[in-house]
Amino acid sequence: MYHKKHFVWRYKLFFMLYSLFSLSGCGNHASENTSPPPSHTEQTTIRPNTPTIYQPEASGESILGTSTSLWIDTSHVDQGYVMARYLGDAAKANIQITGSDGISYKYFLTASEVYTPLPLTSGNGTYQIDGYENVVDNKYTILFKESVNVELENEFLPFLYPNQYVNFDANSEAVTVASSIVENVESDLDAVANIYHYVVEHIQYDETKAEQITLGYLPNIDETLHTQTGICFDYAALTTAMLRSQNIPTRLEIGYSGDVYHAWISVYIKEVGWIDNIIEFSGDSWTRMDPTFASSNHNNKKILEYIGDGSNYTVQYIR
Repeated sequence: MYHKKHFVWRYKLFFMLYSLFSLSGCGNHASENTSPPPSHTEQTTIRPNTPTIYQPEASGESILGTSTSLWIDTSHVDQGYVMARYLGDAAKANIQITGSDGISYKYFLTASEVYTPLPLTSGNGTYQIDGYENVVDNKYTILFKESVNVELENEFLPFLYPNQYVNFDANSEAVTVASSIVENVESDLDAVANIYHYVVEHIQYDETKAEQITLGYLPNIDETLHTQTGICFDYAALTTAMLRSQNIPTRLEIGYSGDVYHAWISVYIKEVGWIDNIIEFSGDSWTRMDPTFASSNHNNKKILEYIGDGSNYTVQYIR
């Protein structure tokens, strides 16, 4: 359901577009007594396209699990993330994070010298963080169970930082490409549209990969960019990384599209608010931001109608 501000924004945007088209298509019908227009030219404001990278860090000020092989650095929970590192010999470790909304997120790690950022996407409140170590097959032993209180410095930070699922940094090619895509655009909405269309037009759905994908798969955004192929998870992660690098809060959402397990995104536009699962404005309605379906079906009318219907999408997790 749209809020009142959505309708106000849509009316304003439609009015601006209508005015623009009217001015570009018609001459000036002023009478001879009309004063000449001012000599100066109105300046167009261009949004900055310099990448903004929020760099997560493990500063060691507060760490859970130091007596075990799984360390969780909680020094910067106010930024919307924790940093995790597994130092053990088992095949993998599992971190389960449960926010105040009761949704449990599972993350898997193998032994590493570096920390991995994990998002806190449930907002403010108490988070339960449980650590497990793989014993054999799908069996795990408990390493610790701890709780952490989270007060975010800014509600959008979890959707601006990179994390295990949306992994990028200042050296990522996707960051550079995103910067060039949004050069000379006037607003965040324009930037979102340009990045969305770039992904839709340059990435093809990989049916073979979709059939062979295994549990625990993590997207590699630059690999998706190079191969120009991917599954829904790759589309959503690449688009999310590009938008976040342009300081546009973006949620990577995972759930079901009908009966199909799927991934898509939502974005935050200052003048509009959160646009949940939808993004393209056509003058009187928004169209769901689902890069996979849009790319795979070449703007097929039935597919676009399906994409535009929020009842077809059920969110399970936000990364």
